Amino acid sequence: MASYGAAVQRPLAVSETPRTQTQPDESKQIPNPEKDQPFTFRIMCPFGISFILESAASRIISDLRKFGLYYAEFVWIVLFIVLFDEHKISVVCLVVMKEVAILYFLLLHAGANSVLFRGLIAFDTMPIVLPLLAIGTCIALIFTGAGIHLLITLALTFPIVLAHAVLCVADDCSLNEEINQESEPLVSTV
Repeated sequence: MASYGAAVQRPLAVSETPRTQTQPDESKQIPNPEKDQPFTFRIMCPFGISFILESAASRIISDLRKFGLYYAEFVWIVLFIVLFDEHKISVVCLVVMKEVAILYFLLLHAGANSVLFRGLIAFDTMPIVLPLLAIGTCIALIFTGAGIHLLITLALTFPIVLAHAVLCVADDCSLNEEINQESEPLVSTV
């Protein structure tokens, strides 16, 4: 018990041989490219203006595909805040339609690997179902008396969404290629 907690030195499996003049230092033989290159610091901005019309249009289309659900969520949150105090029935309709959309996405992702689901829906239904849900939501809001609030909200949020879609260049400033080149596997195979 006297040695409890004391450091125990284990013998090495490979005996160390002292370096002599005949054994060259390995660190001097292998060139290190990181030491040869100076450190560079780059500030990358995810926003930029495209002066070519075709590239701006393709950026808008790709950003609408990439961020479309986030843009819809932004418009939904603003509309929810506008309608919350005055139009309780419109808020209920808005929440119900959002829950229907969430259930559709859950069904779509849960059944994506199912043979039965693929047999029932042989093509991509998202371009059909989501506009129908949006049109149904707009009609429900108009019938509940919140049509003017819907138009005002769309008029206020559409320029923000469009400005983000025009200016966002998130694909252009990604560092994935550099990260993939420099990364090493966490577990090495022997």
